[in-house]
Amino acid sequence: MAHQTEDEVLARVAPSMGRRILGIGMLSFLAVLVIYVAIVSPPSLGWQVFLIALGAGSLTVANAMRKSTRQTLELTRTELRDDAGTVLVRIEDIASIDRGAFAFKPSNGFLLRLTKPHTRDWRPGLWWRSATRVGVGGMTPMRATKYMGEIIAIMLAEREQKD
Repeated sequence: MAHQTEDEVLARVAPSMGRRILGIGMLSFLAVLVIYVAIVSPPSLGWQVFLIALGAGSLTVANAMRKSTRQTLELTRTELRDDAGTVLVRIEDIASIDRGAFAFKPSNGFLLRLTKPHTRDWRPGLWWRSATRVGVGGMTPMRATKYMGEIIAIMLAEREQKD
């Protein structure tokens, strides 16, 4: 790995089309179903408002998921970013990686613990960042995210050997 340039992409992870269709479709179906129930057989006014708000919220998240899962995550020697240029985390800020079955991580993904807090951000179905943690995965194929996680683990081990 030492002969590679800093900006060379070591691994890419892109959401699979089947999971995109299933996830976005299920959220959209939930939204339509909840709004339909609120209109066709209206409960009390408070519940009706709640159901319509829940349906609108589900549509909003489905649209955000549709937009975010078009992107691809890229790992370089210096950072983990998406192809739109958003930097999820710099490699130097990663304290550890957790890929275990009982980790609080996205499906088919991994959790990065950071050395310092970062701003919160979220791309539904792809990644989230909350203070000192970054979760990668969701609609991503397990093989690709496992490969990316392994490369990050190797990079962290190399860094520890240098220290």
